Amino acid sequence: MKIAVAYEDGKIFQHFGHTKQFKVYDIADDKVQLTSTVNTDGSGHGALTGLLKENGVAILICGGIGDGAKRALSEAGIELYGGVSGNADQAVKDFLDGNLKYTPDVTCRHHGEHHGEGHSCDGQDEHGSHRAFVR
Repeated sequence: MKIAVAYEDGKIFQHFGHTKQFKVYDIADDKVQLTSTVNTDGSGHGALTGLLKENGVAILICGGIGDGAKRALSEAGIELYGGVSGNADQAVKDFLDGNLKYTPDVTCRHHGEHHGEGHSCDGQDEHGSHRAFVR
């Protein structure tokens, strides 16, 4: 099984559609066997989903994500764990241990707007308070 994490500087990148890299974890026997970093060349969410599928990814861990990307991932058969922040390696460890804290219905609905004061796509404000858009 392969798990991908939207990735930047060791942390989970907080806007799936703008992800420049994924860290991909090859998992066997519930343990990380190998990791690699995949560059996205600044592709949009449709191309990012295709890239993940081409690389055999079954699970994606990310911060914020829009509805279109969620649909594309679902159609590609990639399981989503969104609304996650912090260290990428720790998130994968937490997932494998059954302890990953995520927001099943996280939605980033402000495409075209800049992330400004009081907002980030991970469903938390700059102070860490939960602000996910749940439907």
